[in-house]
Amino acid sequence: MPFVRKYEEKDYKDVQYVCLHCEDGPEDPPTLQEFVLHTFCDYYIDHEPHNCFVLDDDNGKAVGYVICAEDYDTYKKIFDEEYLELTRPQGEELYNWAKTSTVLQAKYKDEYPAHLHIDLTPSYHRKGFGSQLIKALCRHLAQKGVKGVMLTVGDKNVNGINFYKKCGFTLLEHADTDVAFGIKTAEV
Repeated sequence: MPFVRKYEEKDYKDVQYVCLHCEDGPEDPPTLQEFVLHTFCDYYIDHEPHNCFVLDDDNGKAVGYVICAEDYDTYKKIFDEEYLELTRPQGEELYNWAKTSTVLQAKYKDEYPAHLHIDLTPSYHRKGFGSQLIKALCRHLAQKGVKGVMLTVGDKNVNGINFYKKCGFTLLEHADTDVAFGIKTAEV
């Protein structure tokens, strides 16, 4: 059975693998690698390693990871103008998605103070481990007194939208580039 634990430095290689297999991006592998590492893996880990979690398989290998900002201030610190500028070279669509996400998070910060960003290798998503990751993290946040969790999914990410609906998240808002979901930790 997989389990959630705090990120450790030794996980970097496996987390890198998860990112490269989960994120949409340019088809050219070197470009994809540079895009993913600078905008997802490296940036999260460098800025808030203590807020990163991994999902282990039976062999102790990280098959999923999450950035878990437990309040709006932490979230805003990670997704600042520096991050937004890193996304700009990848195209206006990604830049606008990141910018919209920060606006939505600010709007719902009182009711849903925590924010999650989750990546999981596709084979483990198919095994249902994604929902286990969500539940484990919500339990963790509930124990710390965090009352609600929010996340955003790209407007075109149909699989992601359906996944969070199935996990019990409530649709908060559907913006031009973003879909915002929230869930109360007590409900999980």
